[in-house]
Amino acid sequence: MSDRLVQINFKFNGSKAEYLQAFGEVAKSIAAIPGLRWKVWPWNDGERVGGGIYLFAEASSAQAFLEGPIAAALGQHPAVTDIRVKQFDVLEDLTAITRGPVGDLT
Repeated sequence: MSDRLVQINFKFNGSKAEYLQAFGEVAKSIAAIPGLRWKVWPWNDGERVGGGIYLFAEASSAQAFLEGPIAAALGQHPAVTDIRVKQFDVLEDLTAITRGPVGDLT
C-alpha cells in the first residue's frame, strides 16, 4: 500500500476569523479519521479559499473519508461553495529526496 494525497479546495463566504470558528471543532474530528497521517489547512485571504491537503495511509482510507459524514457536512455548510476534490498517488522515492513526510511514519 502507498500513501494517498487528497486536495480539497472551496470558496468560503466569510472572513478568516469566521473560517477558524467554523472549522475549529471539525479539526478534532478530522484528526481522529482512521488512516489519516496529517492534514494541512491552506487559506487564501484575498480569494476567500480554504480547504485541506490530507495524507492518508492508503487509498481506501481516503475514499472512506470522502464518502463519510465529515465530507458530506462540508457540502452542506452554508458558507461553502465551489468544492473541488482531487486525489493523487504519492511518488515516495522522489518525495523522500525532497524531505516530504510520507512513507512509513511509525
